[in-house]
Amino acid sequence: MKKNKLTLFLTIVLIAIAGLLIWNNRYLSTLKGTATDFSVWDTASVTKIFLADRLNHESLLERQPDGWTVNEYKAHDVKVNQLLSTIYKIHVRMPVSVASHDNIIKQMAVSSTKVEIYQMVHRINLFNKVKWFPHEKRTRVFYVGDATMDSHGSFMLKEGSDQPFIVNIPGFRGYISTRFTANPDEWRDHVIFQESLADIQSLTLEFGDDPTRDFRIDNVGKHQYKLTRIADNKDLPLDTLKVINLLSSFSDLRYEELLSNKTAPERMDSIRQSPFLHRITLVNKDGETFSLKAYKKKIQSVFDIPEAEWIDDEDRMYAFVNDDRDLVLIQYYIFDKILKDVNYYVAGNPIQYQIEHYQVVE
Repeated sequence: MKKNKLTLFLTIVLIAIAGLLIWNNRYLSTLKGTATDFSVWDTASVTKIFLADRLNHESLLERQPDGWTVNEYKAHDVKVNQLLSTIYKIHVRMPVSVASHDNIIKQMAVSSTKVEIYQMVHRINLFNKVKWFPHEKRTRVFYVGDATMDSHGSFMLKEGSDQPFIVNIPGFRGYISTRFTANPDEWRDHVIFQESLADIQSLTLEFGDDPTRDFRIDNVGKHQYKLTRIADNKDLPLDTLKVINLLSSFSDLRYEELLSNKTAPERMDSIRQSPFLHRITLVNKDGETFSLKAYKKKIQSVFDIPEAEWIDDEDRMYAFVNDDRDLVLIQYYIFDKILKDVNYYVAGNPIQYQIEHYQVVE
C-alpha cells in the first residue's frame, strides 16, 4: 500500500514537473514569436541590437552599466530609447496583398535593414516569478523595408518567413523605417565635452592667430583655481565667477554633425594642415584628456567660383575631436561663450558685451 502511494506521489510530481517544463518552453518560445510578431514587450531585458543594411553599414548597439554604446562609441541615449520604444509599440497592421507580394519581396532584397535583437532570458522561468539560469539569447531577427505608399507604415519581414507585413505604431502618423538605420554615425552621441565642474583638473585654451591670448586654468583645491598666461608662464589674479562659469560650460558641449565618413581623406588632411583657430584641452581628475581643434570653414557665396574665393562661414567651424580621429561641424553659437581670451578672466577686467547691429528692412 505504501509502495503504491509512493508511486502515485512520484507520478504526480513528475507530471507536475513535465507540465512546468512544457509551459516554460512555450513561454520562452513566445520570445521568438511568430511571423507576425515583431515587438518586444520586455525592452529592459534587451542587451544588444545589431543592424546591417545593403550599403555595408553595420551598427552594434550594446547596453552598458552607464548607458548604450554603438560600435564601442558612446551612443545617443535618446535615439536608442526611441528605438526601444518602437520595438515595444510596433503592431502589424495587415499582411502585404497577394498582388504586391513579389514586388515587396524584391524591394526588400535590395534595400532592407536586418535587425537582430538579443535579450537576457532564463532557461527556467516559473510564472515570471522564479527565474533560473540567465543567459543572453537572440530572440528576434527581422528585416525592415521602405515606407508604404501612404507613408503610414513600413514593410517588415521575419527571418525564415516569406510573408511580409505592413507594420506601424498605433496612433502614430508616419513610418518607422528610419528609426532602424544601420549607419553608425546616426547612433553616435554628439558630445565632445561632458565633465562636471568638480571633475575638471585643468583646462587649456589656445588661439592660433595670437598666442599671447592663450591660458590655462588649474584646479588647485576645492573651489580654488589658478590662471596662467601661457605666453610668459605668468600666474594672474583671476575672476572666480567667470572661471567657474567657463568650467561649468563643459558639462555638455556637442557637435552638430559628424563629417568623418562624408569627407575625402585628402580634404581632411587639407583641413588639418591649415592654421587652426582654437585648441581646447581638458584634463579630468582621472587623468583623461579630451581635446578639440577648430578650423575655419569656407562656404561658396556665389555659384561656380574657385574655392580660393569662398568666404568664411560665420555660423560654423570644422573641428577635430576624439584624438583627432573625427572631423565634426560645430557652431559658433555654442562655442563662442567659451572662446574668450586670458584677459577676460583676469580679476578687475569689466565684462564686455558685444552688441550686434541688425538692419531693419521695411
